Amino acid sequence: MSPRPIRIRKVSNPPVISGFKPYGNKINEVKPESVFLQYEEYEALRLCDYEMLNQLEASVMMDVSRPTLTRIYAKARYKIAEAIVKGKQIIIEGGKVYFDSEWFACSACGCFFNNPERQDDVKTCPLCCSTSFSNCTQLPEEQVETHRRCNDICICPNCGYEQQHQLGQPCNSEICPQCKTSLCRKDNPHNKKFKN
Repeated sequence: MSPRPIRIRKVSNPPVISGFKPYGNKINEVKPESVFLQYEEYEALRLCDYEMLNQLEASVMMDVSRPTLTRIYAKARYKIAEAIVKGKQIIIEGGKVYFDSEWFACSACGCFFNNPERQDDVKTCPLCCSTSFSNCTQLPEEQVETHRRCNDICICPNCGYEQQHQLGQPCNSEICPQCKTSLCRKDNPHNKKFKN
């Protein structure tokens, strides 16, 4: 049995720094070892220790369960303690996260993406490299709602047969009962002729 997939954690903003280095190291090491603090661990510390939220409030902010937040938080505190006690540098990077920043919708491939590097302007869609995208806050509400509805429908690219998407089951594992073709998601760019 394979393990459950890790739920993507929400981080409000990327950290303003990339890490910390110790100074005044009394152990004569050429290069100190590093501790890698993941973005979600940084966010748990920020919410619980800096923003002074309780763990339930912080878990809601990160879009995870409270026990998951407790594990992330405990891991982060251990890593910080290890860095201080052993004189290791802290590097903040990695993790399975998305940043709660401005969101964009690509009109070429239907992809929704965000811009975690707020100081840089978005020039192309990260999936298809198209320059035809728009800010989601500027999209008409009915267009956003249409995209949500299409994401819940599997469609046959051959004949247009549609059925409700089964959560946790890839669309291509479903077979069209009419023409025996593998189904795919309705909002897939290959299905433009059946979008309306």
